[in-house]
Amino acid sequence: MSLWWGNWPLTQVAVIAAVIALFWLLGHNTAGMMARIGITPGFEFLSRPANFEIGEAPIAFKAGDPYARAILAGLLNTLKAATLGCVLATILGVVLGVAGLSGNLLLAALVRWYVEIIRNTPLLLQLFFWISLAKSFPSPRQALSVFDSFFLTNRGVFVPGLGFHGMSVSTLWLLVGLVTSYLAFLAWSRRKGSLPVRRLGLATAGLLGGILLAFPLTGAGATWDIPALAGFNIRGGYNLTPEFAALLTGLVVKFSAAIAEIVRAGIQSVDRGQWEASRALGLHNGQIMRLIVLPQALRVITPLTTSSYLDLTKDSSLAVAIGYPDLVSIINTTANTTGQSLEALTLLIAIYLAINLSVSAAMNLYNKRVALRGARV
Repeated sequence: MSLWWGNWPLTQVAVIAAVIALFWLLGHNTAGMMARIGITPGFEFLSRPANFEIGEAPIAFKAGDPYARAILAGLLNTLKAATLGCVLATILGVVLGVAGLSGNLLLAALVRWYVEIIRNTPLLLQLFFWISLAKSFPSPRQALSVFDSFFLTNRGVFVPGLGFHGMSVSTLWLLVGLVTSYLAFLAWSRRKGSLPVRRLGLATAGLLGGILLAFPLTGAGATWDIPALAGFNIRGGYNLTPEFAALLTGLVVKFSAAIAEIVRAGIQSVDRGQWEASRALGLHNGQIMRLIVLPQALRVITPLTTSSYLDLTKDSSLAVAIGYPDLVSIINTTANTTGQSLEALTLLIAIYLAINLSVSAAMNLYNKRVALRGARV
């Protein structure tokens, strides 16, 4: 006969009480140990000055700035690598997934070998390979050049980029307004049921034209900055450090192989009768893939791609092994210099949890829209 306390069985109440007591005991012992070695529990250390430098920081940082700013710099480095990695891995993965199903046997075989080799090799090993390759490039004076615009050197990869000058608050607000209006128009068109290619083209042309007019109207300007050899180094453009270039390449190569398999499986999940019916209507293969097959395959592709995005974000923490100052690296340094290991690890867990839950929520919203649209078809 079961014993109940209110609406709860007494066994469940006992288990919950035991768990609470265990956590209280661990916390009490941890606080006592920290007190014995002179460490005050809490997150007060975030406002103290950090006594280390960060080799690559997206925001201004120097020794003596607060630990909170150092952690922010590490977080931005992680977000930069994860965001670019997801975008580039998706593009490459879709191309490889479609190419693997082509009628060209040589191309399909090359894609299959690529996918099998990359997926069955540890990411950490791949990162070691890419960082070794990046640091084996020649010095800037003997840099490997591609079209005299891309340079591969042992100091990093130099690529062309846009240089902005004269930017003001009014310029930023005008650009935000243009982009917001463009997205609102797309959302409104979808709610109406369709978005013709002509209307999409006109809206995109209007957005680009508005952006081009926004700069002269607000006194701002933009120039195409091409890197070039100047003295003993490359000047101009964007410089991807060897560590960041190796990390980004490793993430893109590794997860593009996984996404290629997801895309292949999604396309093959669409019945072959769809292809035959589309050909009977006079559509060519490109139109069939873009208008018929991929929209249906997204219902299979999106959930699995979400998992790949989450794995890519988490695996970016391996950057600490090749010297890239990501969030894990900064948190480790913070824990070692302050002695607040428990608090630092708690921050690390909370930040990664927040990032992954945000990515998952955004992808779930997109997946819901795709699924509902597919149900109406």
